Amino acid sequence: MINLSTKYLGLKLKNPLVASSSPLCKELGTLRQLEDAGASAVVLESLFEEQIIIDSNELDRHLWESADVSAEAQGYYPDFGNYNRGAERYLEHIRQAKQALKIPVIASLNGVSKGGWIKYAKEMQQAGADALELNVYFVPTDVSLSANDIENMYFDLVEAVTASVKIPVAVKIAPYFSSVGNMALKLQKAGAKGLVMFNRFYQPDFDLEALEVVPNLVLSRSSELTIRLHWAAILFDRIKADMAITGGVHTAEDVLKSMAAGARVAMMTSVLLEKGPGYLKTLEAAVREWLETHEYQSIEQMQGSLIQKNVAHPAAFERANYVKVLSSYSMGLPASVK
Repeated sequence: MINLSTKYLGLKLKNPLVASSSPLCKELGTLRQLEDAGASAVVLESLFEEQIIIDSNELDRHLWESADVSAEAQGYYPDFGNYNRGAERYLEHIRQAKQALKIPVIASLNGVSKGGWIKYAKEMQQAGADALELNVYFVPTDVSLSANDIENMYFDLVEAVTASVKIPVAVKIAPYFSSVGNMALKLQKAGAKGLVMFNRFYQPDFDLEALEVVPNLVLSRSSELTIRLHWAAILFDRIKADMAITGGVHTAEDVLKSMAAGARVAMMTSVLLEKGPGYLKTLEAAVREWLETHEYQSIEQMQGSLIQKNVAHPAAFERANYVKVLSSYSMGLPASVK
């Protein structure tokens, strides 16, 4: 019998299939469906820094006291009451999820600044969360901010959160740093026990008729997986923090590639939104069949099997692969344009 168990953030999981933060994790009934279908852990939908500010009646003061913000700016903020439960209700959701499920429950905080809202990290721990995922979603629109300023903001935030709790903290980041590897090392030093790679930035679109900026939600596809595989393979054995791959995990092959790159778990949302929680059974069965066919005894044997550390000269390998990819495409062009 193939052993699919893995360890993530010190938690022993029955398999590497984790339901990442999404509306699917908002209701207890759906959480039970995810568990029954084979999810080894769930990441609850995020509690937003803005939601906590709204709950404490501080957002209006920040808006009105700013000389640079007009009254119309209030319309830029979403109705968090309709999207997300209040802070206290979120804590109750953690408690109920822990009572209803046997698998680990990972709470999620989405924020960018240090402040009083950090106390909710400790309250999530007290509510029973097995771990905490810190989703740092920040687009640096201030051109006066240097790369060093932005990176220090991350480190300060992670240090503040990890200092407030005893449960393990994973940090969900984007791939848009000058040195992702150095960021990973420093986030680990700041207290992160795990890295979730990578955040997907949802870019708004323009409505030309209404002359408005409108939300534009596009679900992920397997084609987005490669950058995550790339960095996981580079960082495996170079950092101690556990790695989770999220964004582009849709098939059993995607899960297996994530393991080969060195991830401990493969997180998914888009495919479960499209196909429902029951799709996890299909994924688990296909992963198990592949391992059996290729004579693996466990999922741990796959983890890190295609890491970059196995390459003698990684930088030269990256350059050679870059040239090879560009050269290979010309072979498929019609003779008239070669």
